[in-house]
Amino acid sequence: MLLNDVFVFDNAVHMYDLSDENLVRSDSALDRAYHLHLGDVRRTAGQESTYGNGNMFSSFARRWNTADLGRLLFKDSVTDMAMAQAVPLYDVYKRGFAPVEAQYEFAKAFPDRVMFCGGVDPLYPSLDAALAEMDRQVNELGARSFKFYNAHIGQAWRADDQKIAYPMYERARKLGIKVIQFHKGFPISRANLEDLSPLDIQRAATDFPDLTFAIHHLALPYFEETVYIAARFPNVILVLSGTMHLPMIAPWQFQEYMGRLLRDVGADRILWGSEAPLFGNPQPIIEWFWNMRIDPQLQDRYGYPEITEDDKRKILGENQARLFDVDIDQAKASAIARAA
Repeated sequence: MLLNDVFVFDNAVHMYDLSDENLVRSDSALDRAYHLHLGDVRRTAGQESTYGNGNMFSSFARRWNTADLGRLLFKDSVTDMAMAQAVPLYDVYKRGFAPVEAQYEFAKAFPDRVMFCGGVDPLYPSLDAALAEMDRQVNELGARSFKFYNAHIGQAWRADDQKIAYPMYERARKLGIKVIQFHKGFPISRANLEDLSPLDIQRAATDFPDLTFAIHHLALPYFEETVYIAARFPNVILVLSGTMHLPMIAPWQFQEYMGRLLRDVGADRILWGSEAPLFGNPQPIIEWFWNMRIDPQLQDRYGYPEITEDDKRKILGENQARLFDVDIDQAKASAIARAA
């Protein structure tokens, strides 16, 4: 059972818009179909619950709303806080895979529980426009971080590009943003997989030591590269987003990932991220994670440490709270007040 005093701060939730109206072209439906398939095969058993509008999880191609996602996170799971992250995938979705305004609306609906993470792309339509949009998202919408998706069909940019990426980091720094987040690995379009390699994070992390760079999805299938990067750069953190289905369908594989991360990177730099609502209700995964162990065979064979309760607390929420200056005691007090 999950202990009542465990603070759960989900780094990655999304108000998705996979509606037909949001597709850029007719063939964008191919990219959407692939992503919907990922959700279908990775949701845990019993995830057929309806969340608004009569839509079942098997009919996911729609625009999510604040009531549905709020109920999923804050009533049907023990999630205390979440970060609504924009995903600026403009070559497939007109307003983005997870539109900026939709994430802001979710944060506005739950102001004491949800942080807004903005998103821009220097290729859509330009770097100057992206910089101006960063200003707007921080000054008008209250963005606390930025999420980037640098791989597009037929073109891409790199996280270490001094002419394209670095001006955005400099603008983020000027705006008081401390955490830069990248979708790495885990392709959700027909863009080239190699464009989502995490290798370009290394130079950026070196040149901007005062910024924290978050690599999402463990950059799968670039897990080895990701571990070697995070082990060497103290300002690189790893987000478990996109892997939260594994405890239910491939628990041994998830234990292997966690054992390696704990041994070579450390629990202080791992963040919880459910990707809700794509993979369904995060509650079963939270409970599984709280009760998990690293199999003794893995410990003996590879020298992996056992995962401790302290490790789990850090990963589930304390690390994210530290990064974004959240007072956990105050957040818990607010939760008690809401329940009264």
